[in-house]
Amino acid sequence: MTALSERPALQARRLSAVVRAYVALTKPRIIELLLVTTLPAMMLAAGGWPAWRLLLATMAGGTLAAAAANVFNCWYDRDIDRLMHRTERRPLPTGEVGPRAALVFGVVLTVLSIALLYAATTPLAALLAAGAIAYYAVLYTMVLKRHTRHSTLFGGVPGAAPVLIGWAAVTGSLAWPAVVFFGVVFCWQLPHFWALAMRFRADYARAEVPMLPVVATPLSVGRQTVVWTWLTVAVSLLLWPVAGAFGIGWLYTAAAAGLGLWFGIEAHRLLGRIRSGADPRPMQLFHISISYMALLSVAIIVDVLV
Repeated sequence: MTALSERPALQARRLSAVVRAYVALTKPRIIELLLVTTLPAMMLAAGGWPAWRLLLATMAGGTLAAAAANVFNCWYDRDIDRLMHRTERRPLPTGEVGPRAALVFGVVLTVLSIALLYAATTPLAALLAAGAIAYYAVLYTMVLKRHTRHSTLFGGVPGAAPVLIGWAAVTGSLAWPAVVFFGVVFCWQLPHFWALAMRFRADYARAEVPMLPVVATPLSVGRQTVVWTWLTVAVSLLLWPVAGAFGIGWLYTAAAAGLGLWFGIEAHRLLGRIRSGADPRPMQLFHISISYMALLSVAIIVDVLV
């Protein structure tokens, strides 16, 4: 009798474990970071709050699209994920999810995301989402990641795509403010990811993935990080003259300048620690970069609303 009464609880735990494994395949933390830039892009395009139905559909469709791309990435990289301490506990290396099941899951998410965006937003938003999934899954993951040090540069395109998807969902077209904001997110991804790759350099080296910190000297990585950090700041300041008619003014610009100075100083500190031979502490820049992008997005939202 006791065994029978415990069976539903055991089944519930198993189901919960399966759900957690499939969710883990989608890399939820990365999706959260991508969606941070979708909302300000939509509000900038709408000149305020877009319709709630449109907002929710775009966010849901964007979440599904990003999840699909991440699942395909996990499916293809399951061999090297086993070699890296950072990824060895993902569902495919541990066997919690089989390769075929993961591939089917990615296809289902792709179909759902494109269908939702097409039906509830605009055809252009759906097309951009489909392109971002294909770019990340095929061009970045399968073609570039294991073969060139420039994979992060090219990988910045799908990472910044949520900006264009959000704008297109509202207007059905693209415009210069969307392109400039896309440029901000594109440039930002390089110092953001290089900091992470510096921290896990040994993992990438073990898996023979030629990320910049693996194939270049720490000094070179530090210098390039500084350059791309300041490029991020410079492009962010272009948003005022380009998007002034869409609600961007002095409030955003002041915030962008202050946040950019903070971001730039931390990049220089990283370079300084490298030059002195001290621990570069790259994760400090990594976490600051996340705060920078989140606060920059908030500044856009606030300036559009006031």
